[in-house]
Amino acid sequence: MTTSFKKQKQLNKKETEYMLEAIGLAKHFPIKSGVFQRTTGQIKAVDGISLFVKKGETLGIVGESGCGKSTAGRTFIRLYEPTAGKILFKGMDISHLPESTLGRTVRKNIQMIFQDPYASINPRKTLKSILSEPLITHKLYDRKGREEKISDLLQKVGFNPSFINRYPHEFSGGQRQRIGIARALALNPELIIADEAVSALDVSIQAQIINLMENLQEEFGLTYIFISHDLSVVRHISDRVAVMYLGKIMEFARKKDLYENPLHPYTQALLSAVPIPRKRGVEKRERIVLKGDLPSPANPPSGCVFHTRCPAVMDVCRKITPEFKEMKKEHFVACHLYE
Repeated sequence: MTTSFKKQKQLNKKETEYMLEAIGLAKHFPIKSGVFQRTTGQIKAVDGISLFVKKGETLGIVGESGCGKSTAGRTFIRLYEPTAGKILFKGMDISHLPESTLGRTVRKNIQMIFQDPYASINPRKTLKSILSEPLITHKLYDRKGREEKISDLLQKVGFNPSFINRYPHEFSGGQRQRIGIARALALNPELIIADEAVSALDVSIQAQIINLMENLQEEFGLTYIFISHDLSVVRHISDRVAVMYLGKIMEFARKKDLYENPLHPYTQALLSAVPIPRKRGVEKRERIVLKGDLPSPANPPSGCVFHTRCPAVMDVCRKITPEFKEMKKEHFVACHLYE
């Protein structure tokens, strides 16, 4: 028997506390044209997604470039205003909180690590100024207290406190990302959203940053939302995984369930492309090659958005959007194959 995501969330509400929930969340960007810049359409970057992350967990969000995962992350933290749906932080609806209230009650507890560690840091400021800024904005500590806090943050991310007066250009890419992590930790947040935090780094540096994030999570009891296109990295760091395609979530499950028993054809295709080491006596995994190009989010296909590339497409897929349902405990999928 299947259960819709909304009903299952209501059933689970009494059993556990969710750090963050998205319920039917959408973010559409207007397409404007002409002299008067009239709206002629909508880019449906995020189109009605529902998911949750529990306290102390890491939620991985994966998908092809352009699927809307980064937009979703920025909408969770209200860097983008949601078009529809709800965002709940520890049970509190923050979807339409005014900016003044949002800054006092939410922004301190939800921080973000951005993909490009250089573009997200002011090159004209020293490390001391960069890490002091959030503390000054939220009026935390006096001058001496801020210096002690910054020194502690630098040590937490593996820096020598003597680096405090250096500028961003004096650091490597991996070191800049450590600065981004230190800045995110400055306000002692409960939730950190990492948007492609290691994708711009060398593989050996990726491992260092991931290990650092895991150590910090254990030390401070952090909750992560880890956005990436790299399924191997997500498998290593995540407890739960959501697979996105063209603004929608195709599958959402615990890591072990999703990687060992993927239900959606899109998830199966993604996992078939992950390289695995060849072992004697183990059959080579069959590669599922998707045909066609990713449709435009300005004009998504009718019915299931994946039907134009799906190897298991049926007539119903072209006409009716599949409901996002729980097929087994905390394993949700949006696919007509399981109805």
